[in-house]
Amino acid sequence: MKTLLLLLLCRMSSSVKYSLTFMSTGFSGVPNMPDFMITTEFGQMQPEYCDSNKIIRSYPGFWEKVNQIDPQILKLYSEGCFEIHPLVYKGVINKLKENNTNEAVHILQGMVGCEWDESTGDVTPFLRRGYDGEDFMELDMKTFTWIVQNPLAAPIKQMWETNPGTKTILRQFYTEICPHWLKTFVSVGPLKETELPSVSLLQKTPSSPVSCHATGFYPNTALMFWRKDGEEIHENVEHGEILHNHDWTFQLSVKLEVSSIPPEDWRRYDCVFQFSGLENNITTILDKNMIRTNLVSPSEFPSGAVIGGCVGLLLLLLCITGLFFWKRKNNGFRPTNTSDSSEKTSDPSQRSETVEQVVP
Repeated sequence: MKTLLLLLLCRMSSSVKYSLTFMSTGFSGVPNMPDFMITTEFGQMQPEYCDSNKIIRSYPGFWEKVNQIDPQILKLYSEGCFEIHPLVYKGVINKLKENNTNEAVHILQGMVGCEWDESTGDVTPFLRRGYDGEDFMELDMKTFTWIVQNPLAAPIKQMWETNPGTKTILRQFYTEICPHWLKTFVSVGPLKETELPSVSLLQKTPSSPVSCHATGFYPNTALMFWRKDGEEIHENVEHGEILHNHDWTFQLSVKLEVSSIPPEDWRRYDCVFQFSGLENNITTILDKNMIRTNLVSPSEFPSGAVIGGCVGLLLLLLCITGLFFWKRKNNGFRPTNTSDSSEKTSDPSQRSETVEQVVP
């Protein structure tokens, strides 16, 4: 009975949390880069990017769904990215450069956002800034005052805290705007339906580890591991990180060292892909015939074509040699014109799987 009550209490106390984070970066002295950019992270997805060149790259259909609920969000987001934040970051960097005139490149970063506990309704905001790769300053969310983490931040703190409107703007963003945006994004629902991956066994050379590679899955709440006789193993196993694909899906790999496994035992091993909390597992047996590699097996080697090519090359060499002696005997050596006036031009187009919208 006590165990049952404990389980019930655990279920009741479990909470679902959502997070919205804006990763902002300002540059000074960095060529071929916009002065300012923001990448939005909603949970584990990055549905939005914008920069001071007035470019927005969005997850397909993201803003269409958001605009049906509140069209003002995109308006405020665009104003912040294109107008307000670039000026703020530029002003801060210029102020800091007064004490660092010898250094040409400077980078100011910010991690801004909030977390919402759907069960309790609690909202936890956060704001941290870094400068040239080091902690710079942080905002105390209880008093909305700045905590200096770098001596260079002292004049910036003084500049902002002497402005009476700064604290009001910060309080409004973290208590009203950020929670509203986050709850709106949650109400939009999943950006993609659950997608199962394509799983392959890969190996560079016969002595290399075998990599079980899954790609094209969504969401990123996935696990992948190797088993032997149905039991998960950890020895001689190397887990990779979940990475983004260009089409907003994910990929993941887990390697198994096979050099010490006898060939007759290979099929006792299998690779399992599973979504956390779901039962739709994908199991792939360790089979030599299923491994994809850069090497060509002897059975696949095009011996006929190669032999024919060798014979043809030999005949060509004989013809060239005969022509060479013929020219030498009859006409002597003549300079050969090796210049090639023709130029090869190419104009490759780059495909982008994301949506790019140039905002006027």
